[in-house]
Amino acid sequence: MTTLGGYANRLAHINLTSRSVEYKEVPDEWARLYIGGRGLGVRFLLENGPTVDPLSPDNMLCFMNGPLTGSEANMSGRMAVVTKSPLTGTVVDSHHGGWSAARLRWAGLDGLIFKGKADKPVYAYIHDGNVELLDASEVWGKGVHDTVKYFKNKYGEKDLTVIAIGQAGEHMAKFACWVNENDRASGRGGTGCVGGSKNLKALVIKAEKKMTKAAFHDAWKAAHQKALAVIMDEKNITSPRKGGLSVYGTNVLMNITSNMGALPTNNAQVTSFGDKAEHISGEYVKTNVLVDDPTCHACPVACKKEVEIKDGPYKGLRMESVEYESAWALGANCGYDGIDGVAKLIDQCNDYGFDTIEMGNVLSVYMEATQKGYTNGAGGLKWGDGPAMVETVSKIAVREDVGDILAEGAERAAKKFGHAEIAMTVKGMAIPAYDPRGLKGMGIAYATSNRGACHLRAYTPASELKLIPLPTDPLAWKGKGDLTKILQDIHAFSDSLDLCKFSAFAEGMDEYVAQYSAVTGIPFTADDGLKTGERIYNLERRFNNLAGIGEGSDYLPERFLKEPSTMPGSQGHVCELAEMLDEYYKARGWANGVVPEAKLKELNVA
Repeated sequence: MTTLGGYANRLAHINLTSRSVEYKEVPDEWARLYIGGRGLGVRFLLENGPTVDPLSPDNMLCFMNGPLTGSEANMSGRMAVVTKSPLTGTVVDSHHGGWSAARLRWAGLDGLIFKGKADKPVYAYIHDGNVELLDASEVWGKGVHDTVKYFKNKYGEKDLTVIAIGQAGEHMAKFACWVNENDRASGRGGTGCVGGSKNLKALVIKAEKKMTKAAFHDAWKAAHQKALAVIMDEKNITSPRKGGLSVYGTNVLMNITSNMGALPTNNAQVTSFGDKAEHISGEYVKTNVLVDDPTCHACPVACKKEVEIKDGPYKGLRMESVEYESAWALGANCGYDGIDGVAKLIDQCNDYGFDTIEMGNVLSVYMEATQKGYTNGAGGLKWGDGPAMVETVSKIAVREDVGDILAEGAERAAKKFGHAEIAMTVKGMAIPAYDPRGLKGMGIAYATSNRGACHLRAYTPASELKLIPLPTDPLAWKGKGDLTKILQDIHAFSDSLDLCKFSAFAEGMDEYVAQYSAVTGIPFTADDGLKTGERIYNLERRFNNLAGIGEGSDYLPERFLKEPSTMPGSQGHVCELAEMLDEYYKARGWANGVVPEAKLKELNVA
């Protein structure tokens, strides 16, 4: 039992096979070492065993909160879904925003830990600190949107959150995800595929607002006010509140990265979308299709940009948000600049329950295979053919025809076409919207991410685009190994609290630990926070090493290493991964991607 403040001190361990629920307290030592959210979820996975088959009943699927969840802490509306990934075979944590995390805490739980497999489709109904497993046969086969509507009709819209898989998860597409009623997705790594393998359709959480209380109220008040002040500071040009996030959403980056030659286009064959980037940018969205600025729990930024299509075949479509990563993946990376069609594709992915980033890479792999005659009779898909993209996404959702190949993810699809080199993947996961020939830090960040190619483990563009007070040259490799290590540790800690990444544009470790200390009641310094983040990152790498992902597993696709950029801003550049890896491993104390026993002992990683 943990004696720390900020926890409900109640975890639901759910056996889907026997349909039984056991309630346990949060282990005190684990709470102190791994905090919550991402860190605590990974610790449970390590205990469960790293060699488990991701799609077997023995795999664990965790929905986890942090100690700041459900409080007034800025941007604390994040939930971590943690499991062993069927896409990569690595440990994976994938976070979503909205209100589901706060409602789970208000319902009296720190997390839900699922094992086993139900004999028929079920959903978990969570209320008053308890979990019921109920029949989901009426919603099996439905998309996320209709599933949400069904449960809103059944339980009422007030104080309700729904997290569900769609047809993609039911058909066990390797990059299926969990999506909530706000179209906020735990997108990466195939967490929804694991849900489908367990016949778990949805989590339905009913809970009135009941804010988490701090152990030290006066200290909390001061820490919260300081954190809020740095976010709202009008003199801070990097503040997410003052900057483009509030005005244009995440898609404010589209023109910026394209103009600097750092936007992977046509499956990263080039590094800029040229003038076409404007047509799918945040500025274009705001001028032409924006209708609202919804927000998540305890967020003063409101980066989501709800849109409505006014003309054409998708007229009347209203959807939650055209995010940068999604607009890039289904736009520039597929050679498609139609904002109406991009919005339709994102909405499809949200409804079917797909990771939009992986989907854009899957489609672009298919497009390059078509371009170069690699499809081996499996049809074809031309660059920028929006209507055909929409049709193909529907086929992938139910594994129809070529959809059965593409549902396996970008890396497996490329191998099926006989050309693994056209998959822009690391450890089986496809890249997001930053080309490491124009943003060198993303090269080492992708390569060393524990869950596969990812921008959120270490968001180096925050430094390279001068979004934080630690600016670096995007085309310089020196120092990026050290930078990546520090950012990975910071984000591992904040993901365990669980706070939105955008808080880091204003808040630093000092603000994070002040809030953590006030809530939990234990003294904690910035150095303690960094050490905890380092411990969590090494815990994940330990899991991967034990799962068989060892030496040589930190790499990049050859395209980034050997094919120089031809576009302005980064022309002539490749990514110097080997040099950055040397620097990174020295900072980490690792040996070619493996954590030595001495490092584990130093960090008290069990």
